[in-house]
Amino acid sequence: MAVDEGKPVDHERRQRDPARTKIEILEVATQEFADRGFAGARVDEIAARTRTTKRMIYYYFGSKELLYIAALEKAYETIRITEQSVDIVNLDPVAAVRKLAELTFDRHEANPNFSRLVSHENTQRAKFINADGGFPGLDRPVIKMLQNALVQGRLDGVFRRDIDVFDLHMLISSFCFFRVNNQYTFAANFNRNLVESSRRAMYREMIGDLVVQYLISAPE
Repeated sequence: MAVDEGKPVDHERRQRDPARTKIEILEVATQEFADRGFAGARVDEIAARTRTTKRMIYYYFGSKELLYIAALEKAYETIRITEQSVDIVNLDPVAAVRKLAELTFDRHEANPNFSRLVSHENTQRAKFINADGGFPGLDRPVIKMLQNALVQGRLDGVFRRDIDVFDLHMLISSFCFFRVNNQYTFAANFNRNLVESSRRAMYREMIGDLVVQYLISAPE
């Protein structure tokens, strides 16, 4: 969280607590990059909002590029931590897939900056993710849990579609991503607020229904 602009800068505290300073910088930088993308974000603005200096930011993170990558990595790590908290061990495959779809719905809604950062990175064709050697993806908890549910569902004869786990993840994520990231253009075009509270439960149930119905239906 940024330091309150109404309070004087406590340089001594910053010197004693560099870890806290780095966290503050990264939080503000994440918001700046989510709002403006890499090209539009300004390190001077991040420095002003954290009551620090551009020089200090570069001291901690090295460069604007490395600060941006750190923000991306932190966003992905936050998602992984959220995914680790879900428990589907005792659920049948249908209930497990539904719960994982709802988890994805919830985390996109709770972390709009993640969706916006990913959107900006896609406009750059994953330039920075690729430059960093790629972020861990195969170890995402939700991928492993979806895969286990798919395997068990096929063994039980419940899931009749032979869908790849990454395609299933794409199907779920696309709905959740669109709802958060495209809410403004959708509202402008159709006068429909995708994130209003009165529709939330319906949309959350909708993605679960869509995914489950697809998996249990027989291919043509």
